[in-house]
Amino acid sequence: MEIKTYLAENQNRILDELFELLRIPSISAISSYKSEMFRCAEGLKTSLLAAGADKVEVCETEGNPVVFGEKFISKNLPTILVYGHYDVMPVEPLDLWNSPPFEPQIRDGKIFARGADDDKGQLFIHIKAFEFLCKTNTLNCNIKFMFEGEEEVGSTSLEKFCAENREKLHSDFILVSDTSMLSKEVPSLTAGLRGLCYMEVEVTGPNRDLHSGHFGGAVANPINILAKMISQLHNSDNKIAIPHFYDDVIELSQEERNEMAKAPFDIEKYKNSLSVNEIWGEKNYSTLERVGIRPCLDVNGIWGGYIGEGTKTVLPSKAFAKISMRLVPNQNPDVIAQLFEKYFVSLAPQSVKVQVKYSHGGNAYSTPIQMSAYQAASLAVEKTFGKKPVPYKSGGSIPIIATFEKVLGTKTILMGFGLDTDAIHSPNENFPVETFFKGIETIVLFHQYLKEV
Repeated sequence: MEIKTYLAENQNRILDELFELLRIPSISAISSYKSEMFRCAEGLKTSLLAAGADKVEVCETEGNPVVFGEKFISKNLPTILVYGHYDVMPVEPLDLWNSPPFEPQIRDGKIFARGADDDKGQLFIHIKAFEFLCKTNTLNCNIKFMFEGEEEVGSTSLEKFCAENREKLHSDFILVSDTSMLSKEVPSLTAGLRGLCYMEVEVTGPNRDLHSGHFGGAVANPINILAKMISQLHNSDNKIAIPHFYDDVIELSQEERNEMAKAPFDIEKYKNSLSVNEIWGEKNYSTLERVGIRPCLDVNGIWGGYIGEGTKTVLPSKAFAKISMRLVPNQNPDVIAQLFEKYFVSLAPQSVKVQVKYSHGGNAYSTPIQMSAYQAASLAVEKTFGKKPVPYKSGGSIPIIATFEKVLGTKTILMGFGLDTDAIHSPNENFPVETFFKGIETIVLFHQYLKEV
């Protein structure tokens, strides 16, 4: 049976099974959802066993459980380890969703739900491709699955799990679908990821909230101070102002930048899709360079004082912010965290106290595009999408990927099917139905081409 026929005959069932997974609110950042993490892990165990896995186990860790499954055919065949994550981002602000985030709906040919793309939809692509290969007896490699529940909070337990289970996780390479393509018209394969350094800061002024009329102008307002401190994290060229931040950044040659510039990119379409009048970023770099080969710093959240309905004239005691820095190869997140803390604290006046917490981080990663597995992925994408994929340096981060190479000694192929329009991490996250099924077809082809190359 051909994969297209199989998908056509089983489309409704496959979507129903995906929707069951999407209905589980597996939000790793919120501790009250802990039971949902285990429920989602058990659901994946059921799906893998039904698809044809020899055995599947839900492995407890210091954090959320890891789902491990495998199917062994022969010691003479290569072994692939498929990685994905079943945890999802928080859904706020809820009022911006056009439908409930955990009640999946199809509108305009797209699946709308939290996790539809990142990463439950892409993870499920591999389960359904595996199902087809098992049912048709065409699986030509040993395959292992490792699905974790902490990627969105830094994979804090996974490094220890990998170190303690090296033999169980041994493979020839790791295959991951948790990245994006440039577009449906310009398919791409991710050849690199930026690293991450995530910080949380707290600025404290008076020992309690104060009446802004009685104390305003006489006591430092932590929100005002925090805003001023944040404004000093970039210079006038939109370059990160932290001393020594760029010391380990490897500058690409002009020839390398010229090669990057050959990737098709419509800046006007990009701006229109985001409803912005102008792009922003580090001076003398293109948009693709800014998100692919240059580091950046962004405030991910800021709060303090009264934000409820109506008015409350208060001078707050505290102000908070969450700040992330995307890093490029050769930058060490631990070093960057120390540089950030030293600089940020130095910006504070004596009228406030500052606390800085390093939440989590990870190194950047580059995929060797000469690998046979990369070539098989390229052939599969070209066959399904009609064009040879462009090697693409992604601006996103999957911190655990670099850890895989350090702990397991294994290279990773990043074969994602997401699109920039899928609104991952945002309200109305979605995944085109067509892309979802094309992904299954592409993974099946990848296994066929892997044998050839």
